[in-house]
Amino acid sequence: MTTMFETVRKSALEDSKPMRVVVDGEDVLLAKVADEIFAVSDICTHSEVSLSEGDIEGCAIECWLHGSSFDLRTGKPSGPPATSPLKTFAIKLEEDQSDPMIFVSLSESARS
Repeated sequence: MTTMFETVRKSALEDSKPMRVVVDGEDVLLAKVADEIFAVSDICTHSEVSLSEGDIEGCAIECWLHGSSFDLRTGKPSGPPATSPLKTFAIKLEEDQSDPMIFVSLSESARS
């Protein structure tokens, strides 16, 4: 059974504005794009800085330090300087709630 960790309510996320949360000791970036919610590692694989300080363009987060951009759906970088993908995490929304809680699994990839 996968452990799901409670993070924030959906209303706490602003569209295309990243939010850093700590989930069981891991820095996680939550992002809402249109009506989809994504959870990825908050640490850039190139420069080890917080990605939640960067900007979201379309469905990608750009690192503020060197401009590496990562797809929020897959974690894959779009080009140099980053070459390694971000970890992606599965999310689940609380059922039957007008403002659902967002739960994140650190053991389950969003790509699985």
